[in-house]
Amino acid sequence: MSILRKYEIMILLTEEFNDNELKTWVFNYAKNLRKFSVCDISVISRGKHNLAYSINDKGKGNYIQLNFASMPKYISNFSNILKMDSNVLRFLVFQKQG
Repeated sequence: MSILRKYEIMILLTEEFNDNELKTWVFNYAKNLRKFSVCDISVISRGKHNLAYSINDKGKGNYIQLNFASMPKYISNFSNILKMDSNVLRFLVFQKQG
């Protein structure tokens, strides 16, 4: 039996999203995570901020934090889903301690 580990993903999305579109995007991504038996999902919107440098000619971005518990073998699947999304400028996956 695999052990669930706690993870956090920081996602930088393009600034074009309004609040409703942002909620829809996050809800759909969380729904995709559910397919992999992810549990304890929490979403925190960190707001729209100016970037320190432009990424793909974008000067601002929406920051989203996703916390969840998952089996380690699925993390590469989550990363691949994010890599394929043209709205994602950058993301970083952290394994939480404890």
